[in-house]
Amino acid sequence: MTLELYELEGCPYCAKVIDKLDELDLEYESHMVPRSHDERTEVKEVSGQTGVPVLVDPEHDVEGMPESDDIVAYLEKTYGANAGA
Repeated sequence: MTLELYELEGCPYCAKVIDKLDELDLEYESHMVPRSHDERTEVKEVSGQTGVPVLVDPEHDVEGMPESDDIVAYLEKTYGANAGA
């Protein structure tokens, strides 16, 4: 399983997702994106937009989930203590 996170250094929304990943003890591959939205071609290819954070979870067919609140809720539901319950 390889979770991937597209993030920007110093981004508070990204930090929120990273805190949840750490809390759930999940390993992930980090992709730092450029500050300029115009240069974020890689994140646009996976998510259709240039904002971060964006989560990719191939094991669950998540190809580019944006929005930190949605990502945190997804991680909790999919990998949290009550996952699959």
